[in-house]
Amino acid sequence: MITLEQLKENAEIRTYISVADRSLAALGYTEHSFAHVTKVAETAGYILQTLGRPAHEVELVRVAGYLHDIGNIVNRADHSQSGAVMAFHILRDLGMEPEDLATVVAAIGNHDEGTGVPVDDLSAALILADKSDVRRSRVRNRDKATFDIHDRVNYSVKQAVLKINEDRSNIKLKMHIDTKYGSIMDYFQIFLTRMNLCREAAKKLGLEFKLIINEQTLL
Repeated sequence: MITLEQLKENAEIRTYISVADRSLAALGYTEHSFAHVTKVAETAGYILQTLGRPAHEVELVRVAGYLHDIGNIVNRADHSQSGAVMAFHILRDLGMEPEDLATVVAAIGNHDEGTGVPVDDLSAALILADKSDVRRSRVRNRDKATFDIHDRVNYSVKQAVLKINEDRSNIKLKMHIDTKYGSIMDYFQIFLTRMNLCREAAKKLGLEFKLIINEQTLL
């Protein structure tokens, strides 16, 4: 089967990821390059592996995680659908089996909070992995005086850890926010829709989603 490690070595895919991130940088978005897609791939894999899913599914969701943002090369609008179409052609050319291909494409096409729905376990894991990647190092703007709300919120997050509990009943996104740069209200102002999608994704996996910020359980 096609693996994450193979994709990492693929020059064509690396070009698409780089150019997509460059387009987002021009629009003022936070980092969506190799650090983000690799973290999403690994976190999505962790979710399914921890839940005891087959190794084959774990690798498929890692592939989906690595490719999930390539649609930004086309346009930020509807990038999940654009990315799904691009991933279809890339993975088919690499010889991925139709059943696996359909599963990966569905996950990528459903990861965005605007139109996404956790239609299966892979799409649910991808949603949770993507929406939980909030961190200071994603902020490109080095001038704190000109931070917009997205910069402030991401920069304020000193730590964010997504973890499934031992009895596999819930998945917690535990964050520490430095309120010098952004408030908890700022976080909810821009991420509430994402957190609601995470709650639906967790439910699809048979889990309860919990959001904990500065030791306070908020969802």
